[in-house]
Amino acid sequence: MQVKDYMIGDHLAFRPDTNVLDAIHQLLQHHLSGAPVTDESGRLVGFLSEKDCLKIAVNASYFDGRGGMVQDFMAREVVSLSAEANLVDAIEIFISKPYRCLPVVDDERVVGQIARRDVLRAMEKLRR
Repeated sequence: MQVKDYMIGDHLAFRPDTNVLDAIHQLLQHHLSGAPVTDESGRLVGFLSEKDCLKIAVNASYFDGRGGMVQDFMAREVVSLSAEANLVDAIEIFISKPYRCLPVVDDERVVGQIARRDVLRAMEKLRR
């Protein structure tokens, strides 16, 4: 059971200069808890999560902020998985860390993401 077999391959990704309010809209539209941030070559440079987006609400309430760019709010140190990784590797990260989803990379380029829910679907599939 490899990550590539259960990841979301048709993934949403942002560029660092994407308007963060537009990014929030896309996360909500796609029912995602986060998405990778890539450079123009598709290499992973960050990750924007729902938690990161909540910082915008704090900025607005304290500093009358109106958003900004994804790069202003994204996490820059990102845990990722190889598409060839074993699904158990993903499970161990999800158990030990607060992440709800992880970017999946192949040769440093983002090829998808895997969420806790995807792992649960894999378990359900194996049960049958």
